[in-house]
Amino acid sequence: MSDSLPTSAPSDILPELVAAALKAGADAAEAVSAERAALSVGVRNGALEDVEREESRDLGLRVFIGRRQATVSASDLSDATRARLVERAVAMARLAPEDPYAGLAPEDRLARGPFRDLDLFDPTERGAADLEGAAAAAEAVALAVPGVVRSEGGHASASASRWRLVTSHGFDGAYHGSAFSLGVGVIAEKDGAMERGGEQRAARHLSDLPSAEDIGAEAGRRAVARTGPRKIASTTAPVIFENRLAMQILSPLIGAISGPSIARGTSFLKDRLGQPVLPAGVDLIDDPFRRRGLGSTPFDDEGVAVARQSIIDDGRLTTWLLNSAAAAQLGLASTGHAARGLAGPPGVSTHSLHLQPGERDLHGLMADAGAGLLVTSMFGPSLNPNTGDWSAGVSGFWFENGAIAYPVSEVTVAGRLPDLYARLQRGSDLEFRGANNSPSLMFDAVAIAGK
Repeated sequence: MSDSLPTSAPSDILPELVAAALKAGADAAEAVSAERAALSVGVRNGALEDVEREESRDLGLRVFIGRRQATVSASDLSDATRARLVERAVAMARLAPEDPYAGLAPEDRLARGPFRDLDLFDPTERGAADLEGAAAAAEAVALAVPGVVRSEGGHASASASRWRLVTSHGFDGAYHGSAFSLGVGVIAEKDGAMERGGEQRAARHLSDLPSAEDIGAEAGRRAVARTGPRKIASTTAPVIFENRLAMQILSPLIGAISGPSIARGTSFLKDRLGQPVLPAGVDLIDDPFRRRGLGSTPFDDEGVAVARQSIIDDGRLTTWLLNSAAAAQLGLASTGHAARGLAGPPGVSTHSLHLQPGERDLHGLMADAGAGLLVTSMFGPSLNPNTGDWSAGVSGFWFENGAIAYPVSEVTVAGRLPDLYARLQRGSDLEFRGANNSPSLMFDAVAIAGK
């Protein structure tokens, strides 16, 4: 982007913050800094609508006194503010309840430098005029698609960020990232009824971002394809979830194998470690080292070493997702899945997750199914985390004889996820659109509630 990151804080701020916390009475401490510069531009009907610029530098501090912990954060890096930050954190920790699992990550689990270069930063400059031109071009292409009648706006952005973590037991790591995005939304009309459609893409490197022409054409195509939807009768039929949203049906699986869920006993997979949860031959891989990945990282947010892992290998669940606290509670070791912001203790998250593709493309899945529902939009999902009972409102297309027949709306699909997962069939159309990615997924005999 055209503007660099905010002037970096002196390189010794985080070590000094940690040292000050120890001097003030903390037994251990960790400090994080986040710097970000972003520029985004929106257009509507070819005219500039808004320009937003962000520049921020923030600090977070977590301190431990015995098994008591406290976290504080600030966006003012002045000496006085940092002194108050330390004073407040230590005072809060003295009053906090004891947590038997609180503490820094074990030293033997820490990542050691030099850290792997994952090519997460692209120094390409993209100023406001360039972003406006890209957004306007995408919008113009979408508006030119026959059947599109109105724009909801085009938008483009560029950002750069730095993240650094320093701990009192010797970890010091940082990485630098960038992101470029482009998208447009439009409305199409048929017989007086209107439907929305759009397309948005993001990438670490500008060269990996699809062209404005491709994004605009896809946005227009998707809007027009949705016009004239029908309602369908309730039935049981095969359901295919399009690749761009298929991870939404897998996200409950990720939540169900997170350490905190297992430790609380609120997981429909709590007794399934080492057992099949997906069909044989299916692998779900978390690869934090995927180059230019939107979720890639050289270490987790506690400084723990990360690794490429088959979370599900040949259909079998191989691991829980653990940060240090959840690992301690379960008597296990961290798997390098700690995730945190500037305030609060770490949670758990995957990094750059993907389900390995199958051999049939989307048309092949529809041909095998014969007739059923292709889901292209999902909203309002509901989940019972203890049983895996799941439902969601969806829209998309009814297909017959392996081909799209007509669009449908106002439909609900439901099922018990452990049963659905056991019958999962994968498409070959895996695309890396975000941090978590999946090919299209098909499930036979799904309950569909219509009119």
